Parts: sequence; C-alpha cells; structure tokens
Amino acid sequence: MSNSLPEQPPESISNGYQNAAEVLESADSSARVSLLNLNEISGKKLSSTELCRQVVSKQRVADHGEVYTNPREVIAMLDLVKSETERIDSRFLEPACGTGNFLVEILNRKLSVIAMRYAKSQLEYERYAVIAVASIYGIDILADNVAACQTRLFDMFNTAYSALFKTQAKEQCRHAVRYLLRCNILHGDALTLKTVGDANKPPRSIVFAEWSAVNGSLLKRRDFVYDDLVRLSTPPPPDDLFSSENINKTVNHNSNGSLQQSDQGDYSYEVHPVKDYPLIHFLALGVESRNE
Repeated sequence: MSNSLPEQPPESISNGYQNAAEVLESADSSARVSLLNLNEISGKKLSSTELCRQVVSKQRVADHGEVYTNPREVIAMLDLVKSETERIDSRFLEPACGTGNFLVEILNRKLSVIAMRYAKSQLEYERYAVIAVASIYGIDILADNVAACQTRLFDMFNTAYSALFKTQAKEQCRHAVRYLLRCNILHGDALTLKTVGDANKPPRSIVFAEWSAVNGSLLKRRDFVYDDLVRLSTPPPPDDLFSSENINKTVNHNSNGSLQQSDQGDYSYEVHPVKDYPLIHFLALGVESRNE
C-alpha cells in the first residue's frame, strides 16, 4: 500500500469555538461553503450544538480521551495539504477517526473536484467517485463511531450522486461504496495495531485493502497488515546497529516484510501483501455480499 502521503492528524481539542455561528462568522467564503456542506451529510439539518459538539460524554472522555475537532479546525488543518485533499486518488488514513470529521471533509473536497470534471458523464463520475472513496481510511476504537463514520461518508457520496443523476443513479454503485467503507473504516486500536475483540472474536492484526485503478474501470485489491505499513514508515536504526543480531531484533519474523540491502549498503523495509485479488470491475465490488 502506498504510504507516501501525510496522515491526517487525530481529532483533537480545538481552540474554543463554541458553535457553528461563531465558526461561520470568522471563516472565509470557501470555508463557509465547506462547513455548510458538512451540515448536509446526515440527511437532516444539524443544530449549531450538534455540528460543533466536541464531547459526547464525560465518561467517554475519561475512558477513551474522545474529543472531536470543530469544523473550523478541520478545514484549516486540511488546507495545509489542500492540493492533496483535492487529488482524487490521494490516500488518507485517520487513525482516530471518531465519527469522521476529517474524512468527511476530505471526501467532500474530492467529490467537488469530480463533479466539476465529470458531471456530464455518469460512468466517469461513478468511477472516480469510487476511487475517491477507496482512498479514504479510518480506525476508531469505538464501534458506534465506526458505524457513524461509515454512514456519514456514504451519505456524503449518495447525496451528491443522487442530486446529479437522480433516477439514473445505480444501486450497484451505491453498494460498491458501502462495501469500500466496510473495508476501509475499521473498528480497531491504532496504538496496538489490532482490531477490537470481544468474547467471541479475539483481537487480530488490522488489515487494510489497497485499491488501485487499472485499465479504466477495473480495480486491483491487495491486502496489507497495518503493522507492516507502520514499520515501513519508521526510519531504520542507525548503521552501527545493523549487526546480524540487531537486524533480527528489528524485523518481526511473523511480519510480511523483509529488510533489503542495496549495493551501497543501505537498508530498506519491503512490505508484502498478505492477499492479492484478481482484477474486478468497480461496479462489481462486494457483489458476493449483495444479498446480505
């Protein structure tokens, strides 16, 4: 999985804006548009309190440190990498995604670009919208947050899609998006790099699917263990630690990667997928689960 793009920061404590009216008053015109779009994602108008609510309960703060980011801060932080948020296939991972404040705004920006470029061609719009959704990843330790994030992202897509193509909108495309969100927005702990287990299912390594567009309407899926991707993004130890003993300590023998040495003596960590899938048409994603 490509890991060259910056991860978006976890949802964190903002600088004290109390409601949407305050945020809108101080935002520039482009920020107002983005913030108002956030107000449409759930299919109902959100109050100022709901829109900018940062804390669900004191207990959740105490148990999980859960504090949401206000829309103003979401917009300002994403503007730091504005060009990437508007590139359709750029990948973003939010390791503490909450209900999706960052991810929803990223998808909003990508869909706006797609609408400007491809609104006159339904197939092209569908293809690029699926690619945009496939580029967005999230992890959260709370199951209700995961479900809410998946729903918000789907509603963001479906609202834009249905507005453009009305009765011509395809259920196959909607199902493909739902399937991608189930694969990409996961119930897990980004600190342990494992899923959240229960009495019937112990925690296991988080696995993410990499989706790559191939030959127009086809997608290629490869699954990678998140632990391996984190290892890939971690700088190797200094050269003087590269004794055979220290190399063995550095590489987990249960990992799906290996240390490679160049002709110049430099080391790099190469990640291998744990599963490789055949090419599939983007509208056929999740076809085996459509009767679920």
